[in-house]
Amino acid sequence: MPTADPIVSAIAEKYRNNPTYLLQILREAQEALDWISPETVETVASQLKIPRTRVQSVLQFYSFLYDKPRGRYRLLLADNITDRMAGNIALFEHMLSRLKLKRGQVSSDGLVSVDLTSDTGMCDQGPAMLANNRAIPRLTMRRIDEICDLVKARAPLDEWPAELFRVEDNIRRRETLLTPIAPGVALDAAIARGRQGMLDEMKRSYLRGRGGAGFPVGTKWDGARNAPGAERYIVCNADEGEPGTFKDRVLLNSFSVRVLEGMAIAGYVSGATKGFIYLRGEYKHLQAKLQREIDEMRAGGRLGASIRGAAGFDFDIEIHMGAGGYICGEGTAMVESLEGKPGRPRVRPPSMVQVGYLGKPTVVDNVESLAHATEIAVEGGSRFAKRGTRTSTGTKLISISGDCERPGVYEYQFGVTIGRVLEDCGAKAVSAVQIGGASGVLVTPDEFSRRIAFEDVPTAGAFMVFGADRDIFEVARNFVHFFAHESCGFCTPCRVGTAVQRNIMDKIAEGRGSRYEVNELKRVVEFMKRTSHCGLGETAGNAVRDALNKFRPAFERRLHAKDFEPAIDLERALEPARLVTGRDDAEAHMETEGSRNG
Repeated sequence: MPTADPIVSAIAEKYRNNPTYLLQILREAQEALDWISPETVETVASQLKIPRTRVQSVLQFYSFLYDKPRGRYRLLLADNITDRMAGNIALFEHMLSRLKLKRGQVSSDGLVSVDLTSDTGMCDQGPAMLANNRAIPRLTMRRIDEICDLVKARAPLDEWPAELFRVEDNIRRRETLLTPIAPGVALDAAIARGRQGMLDEMKRSYLRGRGGAGFPVGTKWDGARNAPGAERYIVCNADEGEPGTFKDRVLLNSFSVRVLEGMAIAGYVSGATKGFIYLRGEYKHLQAKLQREIDEMRAGGRLGASIRGAAGFDFDIEIHMGAGGYICGEGTAMVESLEGKPGRPRVRPPSMVQVGYLGKPTVVDNVESLAHATEIAVEGGSRFAKRGTRTSTGTKLISISGDCERPGVYEYQFGVTIGRVLEDCGAKAVSAVQIGGASGVLVTPDEFSRRIAFEDVPTAGAFMVFGADRDIFEVARNFVHFFAHESCGFCTPCRVGTAVQRNIMDKIAEGRGSRYEVNELKRVVEFMKRTSHCGLGETAGNAVRDALNKFRPAFERRLHAKDFEPAIDLERALEPARLVTGRDDAEAHMETEGSRNG
């Protein structure tokens, strides 16, 4: 294998030895060298003239960066709840058996490792996996065998059958957004309206952010436009990490013109000249395609200086890849990551539109929000506002997965009922739907007449459907494990609270729980909601809260009659020591009632 120094030096020089590109440099170094060695850390620190500790902090924060060898082939099977429902664990165990490995173990020849990961954005076509961060959906036993054979043959990933990597859009229902638009049409319309005119149309449309928070997009652009300073930035939040959500994947794959021109329009209105797409690491398969579209836009005068001949309309776009970190979907954490740091949320205020990327005014908008801007540019804000409801205008994309006949992406006007959505996707005998992903809300059949809207049931765009035979306790437990893994560790309420939730749910699952644990779960959930630093901790207990409130028997049937059961069984904990020492006498056991009396 080539030495690290010249390879890493060349990668750093490609990024002008700029520390803000540290994450990109580490990603590319790992792709070339398979892992980030101490020597690579030294080279990067020296090249970028930053402390070694800063490089190490980034390396240790992101789950797709490795400071120990993980093999030439790094295979990660998705383990969100819908992949579980589709049989991922049997496939995982089969792969381990075929490759003669244990979970997380690297083969003795250093060739391969196999482990689990969280959501891969493929819930509509799972079970899915990542092979060196490249998505492989629709896994079957046959596909697992084929992948194992390719690994054993040491076939380069570029020579694996293309069919393995084919990702479907699965668009099931369209309205206005999921319609192709000719390149340049939206830009021309925005320029014709002028900066102020386009801003007025955005405000008239009352487009609210589609990432979940629902803040008016026009107000955000106006705030950045009026913030002091000459430099401004647009950030497209494509870190679609919420379990069950994959609609942004479809927009980026098949409607990138809308997304990229929406970014340029945001730049035009707010006065920004630079934009970033923060693309989640699991969507690496989209990177090359998006880069080609950006290059074509530059060549065609739709990016760069004086776009479409408009004096002073200068705007360009870069792609920044994430490296595994759900928390980076939070706007301030994303900007920290863009600056080459661990993606930990900032303390607010100030707001991002005042102090964002590199301390400059920054607009962070969701993929879907930016795509809608092209609609508004072409048809005007008033027409856009006629769709949906008065306070939730336009259409909404919904990612549907789980127990339904037709999983995929559906577009509806806001105000559609949950029941209508379930009927359209072929969901029958439904016991519950998790709306908005793991951090969302769990609704039951008596609520299916409620409507998808910010004023009723808001959502970032996920429907996870659970049939009558699903154990909602296990659904909540899967979500709890997800949040315990994804907590950034910045604040104690979230760092400790998510771990406590996980431990209690595991204890109940093992049949060692009591009503004490149930009460403790409630207390922890409420404490996290009140005291956590950011939205992750505030919402990480939603699934447990709703499951307890609406499916209490799923918990009760697992409980002991006792009011309390110790979390640690000391007698059982001593068993490994007894095996090692070969002892099984009375002194090798905890004191019992019989030994005290004897």
